[in-house]
Amino acid sequence: MRFAGKTFVITGGGTGIGAAVARRAHEDGAKVALLGRRLEPLHAVAHGHANMKALAVDAADSASMHQAIDQIVQDWGGIDCLVANAGGHGVGATISMTDETWREAARGNLDTTFVAARECLPHLIKTRGNIVVVSSIAGLFSGPDAAGYVTMKHAVIGLGKSLAR
Repeated sequence: MRFAGKTFVITGGGTGIGAAVARRAHEDGAKVALLGRRLEPLHAVAHGHANMKALAVDAADSASMHQAIDQIVQDWGGIDCLVANAGGHGVGATISMTDETWREAARGNLDTTFVAARECLPHLIKTRGNIVVVSSIAGLFSGPDAAGYVTMKHAVIGLGKSLAR
């Protein structure tokens, strides 16, 4: 129960790594706010858990994140950990990648991390909380036909380092 009394906010909390972290944090006693754009997978993770809530939120949208964070703080009193996990998009060869695909990669990976961190920081400072930035092996190494994704995951690591300083 190492997280008893702690509140976690997890972006991209409905699937994959986000869902796994949510389940583990909850098992260890945390209250967990699952944020994502699609309610169905968030509800599937939260189902049957009293201290989990699912919130439909676009983590790259400041107003949406601000409203969600206000609700979490109002309901649970504060935030102790942000797991900035939302991501995806930006796969394809550079030569054929559209401007829209590039922007989707930036929004889905870097903007979500930046906005979520900025909105949570005042509360995390109060609780002396933590931010966990989830990147990918693509944040350390490049791969073929994934310029948008690789670039944004590198940037997410840089943002995480900047936040730590």
